[in-house]
Amino acid sequence: MKNFLKIMAVVCLAIVAAIPVSAQQYTIKFATLATDGTTWLNVMREYDAAVRKESGGRLGFKLYAGGVQGEDKDVMRKIRLGQLHSAGITGVGVGEISSKLRIHDAPFLFENPAEVDFFLKTFEQELNAEFAKNDFVNLGWAEVGFVYVLTNKPVRSVADMNGVKMWAWEGDPIAAAAFQSLGVSPIPLSVTDVLTSLQTGLINGAYTAPLAAVALQWNTRVKYMLNVPLADASGAVVVSKKKFDTLPPDLQEILLRNGRKYMGELTRKSRDENAAAIQTMRKNGVTILEVADPNMLKEFAATGKKARQSLVGKLFDQDFLNRVEKAIADFRATQRGKK
Repeated sequence: MKNFLKIMAVVCLAIVAAIPVSAQQYTIKFATLATDGTTWLNVMREYDAAVRKESGGRLGFKLYAGGVQGEDKDVMRKIRLGQLHSAGITGVGVGEISSKLRIHDAPFLFENPAEVDFFLKTFEQELNAEFAKNDFVNLGWAEVGFVYVLTNKPVRSVADMNGVKMWAWEGDPIAAAAFQSLGVSPIPLSVTDVLTSLQTGLINGAYTAPLAAVALQWNTRVKYMLNVPLADASGAVVVSKKKFDTLPPDLQEILLRNGRKYMGELTRKSRDENAAAIQTMRKNGVTILEVADPNMLKEFAATGKKARQSLVGKLFDQDFLNRVEKAIADFRATQRGKK
């Protein structure tokens, strides 16, 4: 009998030893348009690895990359249905959560990254409250980058936009307002149709961040880039509040803290790579058009203000727009005063 008990004890110890100390208990299903090898996905994998390590393996992401779950609107619908929990989204996806948040992408609102950082810091609580009100948690802003107009005819002024067959992301009110203020009736298409449409001549103009232009090969089908930022394209990693609330407090803290860390790192890398992408485009034959005339710059700024005003009552209210524009104008004046 004693020998039997000893044998059973040894067996039980062996079974216990074979069980992982902290088996994964929580999986976050995450989708993104980013493909393998891109900085977006590389940083997301680093984020996942950090979360797994700090949680002792209890929490991790299951990544669906390369748009296999669809574009932003498809992914947000699947999150609401519970088929997915989290996503890396552009401003279009952010707008599916709250139209107010699209002010980040508003035309000609920002002139440089410092203004973007100031805006996000100043309005952080209000923006995150907007996510929460609509049943999402913002794990971190990760901008796509400043967006520029790419064309097959030289554009240095608002008047030069006449005759451009410009693409606009289908269903995006920001793009529609921006180009209408520039006197252009854009042609709405999905992102996946842009390269083919440039090849066939259905469109001869598009807009995106330089890094995306190179990654999507749009730069091979255009001749010019207007070096005046049209907008800062926002991006964020979000998780449904329903999924977030199932996590114990310690895992919520790990997820949020690392989200801020790694999305901040992604933004810094994205800015560096966008700057490098402009040089790549230049080397590959795209002419970068500078605008030296201050009157032309003022004209672009005026069209931006007109476009933003047209979105009042549709995406955000007048008070919010006024507060954001004043905050940025004050910051801009302060920065110019330091020079």
